[in-house]
Amino acid sequence: MKFTLQQLAKHIGGRVVGDGDAVIDSVATLNNAGPGSITFLTSPSYRQYLQDTRASAVILRQTDLEHCPVNSLVVDDPYASYARLAGLLYPESRPVSGVHPAAVVDESVQIPESVSIGPHCYIGPLVKVGENVSLGPGCVVESGVEIGEGSYLQANVTIRQDCIIGKQTIIHPGVVIGGDGFGQANDKGTWLKIPQIGRVIIGDDVEIGANTTIDRGAIEDTIIGENVKLDNLIQVAHNVRIGAHTVVAACTAIAGSTQIGCHCMIAGAVAIAGHIEIADNVTITGMSLVTHTIRESGVYSSGVPLDTNRQWHKNAVRFKQLNEMAKRIKELESRQGK
Repeated sequence: MKFTLQQLAKHIGGRVVGDGDAVIDSVATLNNAGPGSITFLTSPSYRQYLQDTRASAVILRQTDLEHCPVNSLVVDDPYASYARLAGLLYPESRPVSGVHPAAVVDESVQIPESVSIGPHCYIGPLVKVGENVSLGPGCVVESGVEIGEGSYLQANVTIRQDCIIGKQTIIHPGVVIGGDGFGQANDKGTWLKIPQIGRVIIGDDVEIGANTTIDRGAIEDTIIGENVKLDNLIQVAHNVRIGAHTVVAACTAIAGSTQIGCHCMIAGAVAIAGHIEIADNVTITGMSLVTHTIRESGVYSSGVPLDTNRQWHKNAVRFKQLNEMAKRIKELESRQGK
């Protein structure tokens, strides 16, 4: 799609410096932008590339304006503005409405005319589907599920019985929502499966990455708040609660009954133990292991940075000696009267 720079400015509430009639039809990086492209500058460390950019316009802050040799779109937050403009220039493509002949829809389900049901989908009894919902090929929606208006389930998504999906939610291929939580009771050495009778409830404007799994609650529900963004290959166990506007990166595993607050940022491959609480506005850096409740907002990290194998072995040996070394230091301090 094509827009003038002035039209883009109006869309995001920015200010044009230069030619407002310049036509923009694409987004690009500072280095690779060409005529017709708009790019963005978010950090002073990339300012060195500004002088040589061939973009038709740059989204930037007022503090960077004097360094820009081309048309500018001045905003408070260049990255958020870029995201909005990219969505405008590259609108999401949805399947054409209608029910594919190869889909199986239970006779109890009413499908609005605006809905798209792809080939080989299965829609079970008593499912409720809102307006403008799209289901890609091979989706399975079991009995009693509710899907809010405007949501998009891409290929091979499975929503198990009685789960609720909010409005304007995007679920990427291979996601499973409402699979059984890992509930097992030990009976004299034999494991007994505990029925998982809760649901998964997902709020509005949520995005769930490919092959992520969200387990149904054991008794109560697993709940994902509004505007939560989950990356690929995440495991969310039974009875977990994730607060609104929290983001979680790929390969993170969240054990059962943990509660995560609002506006949290959890990086990739984090492991979070069960039955703990994480406060609002907490950031956890990548590869961290969280084993206890976090009651205050802030940035938290754990783990040992990569080193040469030889140095790592030395450090591992020293780590095992820490307790003995602490005892010896305490004895020396007591001898010196400290």
